[in-house]
This record gives sequence, structure tokens and C-alpha cells, in this order.
Amino acid sequence: MPARSRSFTRHLPTVGRIILGLPLVAAGLLGLFHPIPPPPTLAPGAVAFLNALRDTGYMLQVIALTQLAGGLLLLANRFVPLALALLAPFFVNAALFHLFLERGGLAPALVFLALEAAMAWTHRGAFSGMLHARY
Repeated sequence: MPARSRSFTRHLPTVGRIILGLPLVAAGLLGLFHPIPPPPTLAPGAVAFLNALRDTGYMLQVIALTQLAGGLLLLANRFVPLALALLAPFFVNAALFHLFLERGGLAPALVFLALEAAMAWTHRGAFSGMLHARY
């Protein structure tokens, strides 16, 4: 009797990790070494927000370093829950930025937020201590 084939779904967390990690590494490297100016067609509120981040003198670099570190951790499959916890504020803010300030990139932002949520669900056991109310 032939051996039972295993389901392809066992590979979905790995695929999700790679799909999430590669663009983060690329964005982090671009943000650190080749800052991209905002396109001239952004809504005024979005331009003001991005200018405020740039004018701090450090925030865009912190975001790029967080993206790079989180992406590398995801690709290396090391400390994945830590990477997800570090990246969650970025993905939530990106979705809110596109929802309220610049609708142009809303679909990709929601896809990445969904990937983040799916990866967090996959690693939900690692977050149980963080999400357990203590009295």
C-alpha cells in the first residue's frame, strides 16, 4: 500500500513567512540606504505625516531598521514571534495610514496586515503569556 501523501498546507506558514519577510528586507534596505521621497501625488495629510516623520531626524531610520530586522528574522526562521511582535505596530499603522490618509496603497497594506495576523495565529502559543490577564 502506498504511503499517504501529506497535505501541502503544512508549507503555508513557511510561504507566508517568506512572502512577509522578503519585502520587509527590501524596504528596510531601501529605507536605510536609498531614502525614497514621497510621490508628489499624495494627499496633503499623508505628505504632512511623512514630512513629520522625516523631520524628527530618526524615525524613518528606526522604521527601516525594524523592517530589516523583522524581515531577516522571518527569513531566517528565528525568533519569529519576536519579529511578529516588532512588526505588528508597523503593519497596523500602515493599514491605518492608507485607510485615513492615502487610499492608494490600502489593498497591499491590508494583505500584509492579514499575513501578519495569519502568522501570529500560527504562532499563537508564543503569545499566550502576553495575552493572559493576570490579577
